[in-house]
Amino acid sequence: MLFGGIDIGSRSIELVVIDENGEQVQSLKADTGFDPMSEADKMIESTRFDQIMATGYGRNLFEVSFDAPTVTEIKAHATAAFHLHNDSYTILDIGGQDSKAIALYETGKIKKFEMNDRCAAGTGKFLEIMAKNLGFSIEDFGDQALLAEKEINISSMCTVFAESEVTSLIGRGESPREIAKGLHDSVVRRAAGMINRVSSGGKIVFTGGVAKNSCMVKMLEKRLEREIVIPENPQFMGALGAALLCRAANTEKS
Repeated sequence: MLFGGIDIGSRSIELVVIDENGEQVQSLKADTGFDPMSEADKMIESTRFDQIMATGYGRNLFEVSFDAPTVTEIKAHATAAFHLHNDSYTILDIGGQDSKAIALYETGKIKKFEMNDRCAAGTGKFLEIMAKNLGFSIEDFGDQALLAEKEINISSMCTVFAESEVTSLIGRGESPREIAKGLHDSVVRRAAGMINRVSSGGKIVFTGGVAKNSCMVKMLEKRLEREIVIPENPQFMGALGAALLCRAANTEKS
């Protein structure tokens, strides 16, 4: 049998298919767009699986539309992280809409978690907006921030106020790279605070699209003095976790 996992996020949709041994056989990614269920349907049409499970902010809509079981993002990311790195018991997931810090027991079960979903600050959306304001692509934002010669403190964590603060800094002639580093530091401070409240040591598995940001990784490692592990495809971890849980649920039935 083949098992699918689909992660319907605020910015993108990922779909992963695994076999009975948990080996990945296919993966797809698409923009969420204005009609996520239509995008999900297109992805499903181009894949083959026997059962599927959904996660992400759009999972409940998927459950109604496709009559499929769902799982929380926290459990999905924890499952995928432990599956790939079973010697790491802390997960940081920064997605487009929210960020999560998760601590696990040595068995892989969730011990404690903390989540920021009240505003865009500290998320991928925050970094995307700020990159655009400074004239950088989101892909290059982290690399450009690492080239800064000094660091500027960004006091505002609200996206709206931070935009105003960035505008003022640009008006004062500050370097976009240095402003970028200050913005990254503001996100790192928030993420590090969440991690420290759920976990006190060991390696951290960094999942979600923001894990591909080089500046975030380096600054987190420096602030926390802990090793950061990046999965090969961090943005697919939610979908992989859902697929693994789908396999586990069907194994229990049989």
